[in-house]
Amino acid sequence: MIILRSRDEIQKLGTSNRLVAKVLQELRERAKAGVTTLELDTFAEDMMHKMGGIPAFKGYRGFPNTLCTSINEEVVHGIPSHRRLKEGDVLSIDTGVLYDGYYGDAAISVGVGRVGAEAARLLEVTERALYLGIEQAREGNHLSDISYAIQSCAEAAGLSVVREYVGHGIGARLHEEPQVPNYGPPGRGPLLKNGMVLAIEPMVNVGGSEVETLADGWTVVTVDRSLSAHFEHTIAIVDGEAVILS
Repeated sequence: MIILRSRDEIQKLGTSNRLVAKVLQELRERAKAGVTTLELDTFAEDMMHKMGGIPAFKGYRGFPNTLCTSINEEVVHGIPSHRRLKEGDVLSIDTGVLYDGYYGDAAISVGVGRVGAEAARLLEVTERALYLGIEQAREGNHLSDISYAIQSCAEAAGLSVVREYVGHGIGARLHEEPQVPNYGPPGRGPLLKNGMVLAIEPMVNVGGSEVETLADGWTVVTVDRSLSAHFEHTIAIVDGEAVILS
């Protein structure tokens, strides 16, 4: 069941998502060569608690940390560790906050220092695909219009979209209906309506779309070990248009 949120609920979702955005903004500045992903994780958790929020990911289905930190060929769900970032790495950071009963969720990918041309292009295209998807999140469109815009952007640039992991509805639970794939033909799926709140999150690879999960049970990597990037915003449809909450 797809839940249509009231304006009051969307305001609360806006608050929780702004907290996520503040955390990610700080992490973007701190993601430098020599820093460990565990240091970033500790900082993020402390910041969330100071703002009155609860880390949404920590303990969720057994996940051990506040952030998902995925480096280079890691697509999503990377576990923070003592691994130090290196110049030229691509770091994807995904995180969420629970505040006043509602969830925020967003992700960014950043280049550590100076990155190569291939990585820079991957980052630019993946972020552009996110915003093209968001543009399609309008009342009267179909859900798959978002998916088609994302896939078209990535594939036009010679990149591939991950198919096994998708965006989702979000609200009083971290993951709600509907699922939001990053691929598919336009004009399919539920009609988009005012009050829908969606986490839209393209995951794009330089190489093939195939992925696998490492032995830790969490970290998802590209099968061909090509670079991957991940961007995510939570949006609400208000007065017929997408409003970015995060």
